[in-house]
Amino acid sequence: MLPALCATQITSWGVLYYAFPNLRSAITAETGWSATVTTAAFSAALLTSAAVGIPLGRVLDRNGPRAVMTGGSVLASLSLLAVAAAPTLPLFVAAWFAAGTAMAATFYQPAFAAVTRWWGESRVKALTAVTLTGGLASTVFSPLTALLVGPLGWRGTYVVLALVLALITIPAHALALRAPWPPLPESTDSTARKPEEHIARSRPFVLLTCAMTLSGFTIWAVLIAMVPLMIERGASVTTAAWALGLCGVGQAVGRACYAAVARRTTVATRTCLLIGAGGVSTALLGLVRGPIWLLLVLAAFAGIVRGNLTLLQATAVSDRWGIAAYGRLSALLAAPVTVTSALTPFITAALAPLLGGYPRLFLLLAGVSVLSMLFAMATGARRPTAPSTGTSGSGGR
Repeated sequence: MLPALCATQITSWGVLYYAFPNLRSAITAETGWSATVTTAAFSAALLTSAAVGIPLGRVLDRNGPRAVMTGGSVLASLSLLAVAAAPTLPLFVAAWFAAGTAMAATFYQPAFAAVTRWWGESRVKALTAVTLTGGLASTVFSPLTALLVGPLGWRGTYVVLALVLALITIPAHALALRAPWPPLPESTDSTARKPEEHIARSRPFVLLTCAMTLSGFTIWAVLIAMVPLMIERGASVTTAAWALGLCGVGQAVGRACYAAVARRTTVATRTCLLIGAGGVSTALLGLVRGPIWLLLVLAAFAGIVRGNLTLLQATAVSDRWGIAAYGRLSALLAAPVTVTSALTPFITAALAPLLGGYPRLFLLLAGVSVLSMLFAMATGARRPTAPSTGTSGSGGR
């Protein structure tokens, strides 16, 4: 199951998410649709995935991931074929709405739900494996997309990618996720037996959602604004691209280190520490003018923090409230983060000129991280022990 989930995460993210930035210019050049409109269609898919993910979370809790992820793979392939064939802008947008539904059924959230229930006390190790391999999606599919678009055009490229997606993810989800869905474990913690609606309305959950949303906005904005910031600091376009690449390498390093961080910190400490580290790295990128090599180091450090934050969000629910309603609650937690990621390109593009440049934007983002950390501090710690990494129980962070 774990190799299957790793392979399908690389493919799903690579085809549904990372192919679009590489194809956007070809789409606008051929169709005459503006970059803003085509990007808005893609953002609509992300917004759709946030909305659809919440009811899907309840289905995952009850029945497991096989039907959801297999059906999502089928829909993903068909929706991309519809994107490729769309003769008009309204049909193009409609196809992306369908793709957004497929994202909700194939991206990290259902995979995290599967790992959390199946791997139990060893879930952090399995989550690390899934996110590490999923992080390679852009490394694999960005060059492949760039290679295909020349001879095939953007429509032919999406057809090929849709077939690749179908051939890899449909059989993998259908055949590898057949294990019985484990029953919920017995728990002496009364919070694990609370109705999910009560947890979702509780003060700690609302504050945690605010913290994760603000932190998510910061890290997405840093990624989007990294290249223009580096160029504004005097770096060449190639060097700026290297900065973004080092940020990606840092993410892999951060994810690999998360289990060690989790073993040595409590839930409150870990959450505030990582969000605070994100704010520090963002502030330094806004303040440090050079030399370029130091900015590259800071970019890698920002990636390390972001890699940890991915797993922090993945384990936030199970470490605090157990796994009884993980699919539903984690979808509720992730939905505003996904919405933020869809809107971040437009927000950063509007804010940078108003603030007088990208360095000041980064300082503003650092302030957002401080606010996020204050929300995290207010949540408190439901449990004092570290989360399970294979040697401890399913207790919180």
